[in-house]
Amino acid sequence: MAQKIESDKLFVKDLFKKWYRIPEYQRPYVWGPDQVIEMLDDVYRAHESNPDTQYFLGSMVLKKSDKHEGTTKYEEYDLLDGQQRLTTLFLITAVVRDLTPAMNEPRVKTCRDSIFQMANPDDNVPERIRIVFDIRDKVCDFVNEYVKTDGGTLREDDFKQILKRSDEDISIRNMSNAILTIHSFFNNGNSIDKFFPFLRSNVLMIYVAAEELEDAFHLFTVMNNRGVKLRNSDILKAENLAKIADDVARTKYAKMWESIEEYFAEDFDNFLSHLRTILVKQKAGYNLLKEYEEKIYAPKEFDRNVETYINKPPLLTKGKSTFDFIESYYKHYLALFEEDHYGLTDSFELHNQLKLMQFGLEADYWIAPLLRYYNKYRTDRILEFSYLLDKKFSSDWITASSPTYRIENINTIIKEIENTPDQTTLFSSNAFNIQKQDFLRVVTGDIYGRRFARYILLKIDLAYHGHTTKFSPPETVSIEHILPQTPKLESQWCNEFTETDRENLTNKLGNLILLSRRKNTAQSNLDYSKKREKYFKGNVELFSNSIRIFQEYQTWNKTDLKKNHKDMLVKLLRLYDIRLSDEEIDTVVQ
Repeated sequence: MAQKIESDKLFVKDLFKKWYRIPEYQRPYVWGPDQVIEMLDDVYRAHESNPDTQYFLGSMVLKKSDKHEGTTKYEEYDLLDGQQRLTTLFLITAVVRDLTPAMNEPRVKTCRDSIFQMANPDDNVPERIRIVFDIRDKVCDFVNEYVKTDGGTLREDDFKQILKRSDEDISIRNMSNAILTIHSFFNNGNSIDKFFPFLRSNVLMIYVAAEELEDAFHLFTVMNNRGVKLRNSDILKAENLAKIADDVARTKYAKMWESIEEYFAEDFDNFLSHLRTILVKQKAGYNLLKEYEEKIYAPKEFDRNVETYINKPPLLTKGKSTFDFIESYYKHYLALFEEDHYGLTDSFELHNQLKLMQFGLEADYWIAPLLRYYNKYRTDRILEFSYLLDKKFSSDWITASSPTYRIENINTIIKEIENTPDQTTLFSSNAFNIQKQDFLRVVTGDIYGRRFARYILLKIDLAYHGHTTKFSPPETVSIEHILPQTPKLESQWCNEFTETDRENLTNKLGNLILLSRRKNTAQSNLDYSKKREKYFKGNVELFSNSIRIFQEYQTWNKTDLKKNHKDMLVKLLRLYDIRLSDEEIDTVVQ
């Protein structure tokens, strides 16, 4: 690198002699009580174990700038990595200040000077808070009111009210929670007189700093490779922001990225994987970062003529191209999964179909072709596409196709979306063909205990539910046998079903219903009339198909069960465009 790289270790007392800024493109303060308590406990235990030891807290990556305020000149450091620890140290210092009796003037002054420094032009010291939180204006206001101000951290009721507001800024909520956690730590008998001197003089961090933003961002990624755990999305964001030279544009893209990241939370890397799939249309071979670097930004292709890899044009370039691409697909995602403008004004059919897929399918890589279709056609015939996509994706799962085969099929659908001239050609593509004989063999057999069983029952339930209202399955869904697995010998079940009947029919589709609570083993062995009565009394909320069965069948004998099995099977097979004659259906039901 052309620019000088600065590196050193700093004890906490020296950390807060420097000036820091958390830039607009940084993530919020995200530490929760567990991380804060872990830091406090680790430092306290280190002191208890050996008060003379040095305790390494972590590292920081900084971008160094020269600042001028009037005649005062000083160095300021943008925090690229290490924000969570440094902010927590800042909050700890404010709490210690407010818990320290006024008579201990040296400690109070130490804390004040570590948080906010009065101007001293003779020593080139500006009047400024030690950490400027540019991530949000509201965060700056919170820090000024509750951290910078003496006694600010003692306003416990204010913090509790903040935590009740779900729409409050995430940094403010987490800072409030951290302050309450730190107070609780010291109020529970942990001595400030032991903790704080050790923290100041024995706890240290290392830092590396560069003057050029791109160099600093490169250090940020290097730290990741050396064991500092950073999310893939953090590194990807840093590498792309480094390519945005204009400060205003960089701030805009940073805030855009942050809002998308906040929406997806821990699923953000997964969303970026969907976008990788849309671009590359191959099974991932590496981690997300390497995939973007080697398959998107600098793709290569093996040329057998010269027996070497040759460079291909990039699918995206770093910087604006990447940010714009991610933002456009984020908007597609919201349009599909969050907003009610599907172009279907009189029906919830698309919402219900997507809800079924989100809730019931075991994997979500079907989202990539759905997003790609929406990018090309918006809502035009999207319902037809979603049914075809679901039919292919779920049938591959039900027939136990390998994950690799299923991913290849999804990538083929994306290629067909891009290569076919219109939806009619797309929908007739072989990419949506399913293995009908294998599917029929599986669903006509015992399905209880199979991973896909819940999805099949949800799919049938939605078919009975219809689309005049939204389909909203509860979080807890269990599968219940009507004819129980282990009936008592004196029960109705053993009188009306032979042992062979029970062996052949108990785990079949037609004997299974969905319940919205975990199975009640006390009710599962009841005779049908009593079970039906208890369920209808509202003790267990039922699904549409479950309600249909209990309304339609006054009894549950072998004839009833086989009739329902046939009805449910016909309903299911039609959803997969498999139509059998009555004779064929009767054959597979036997």
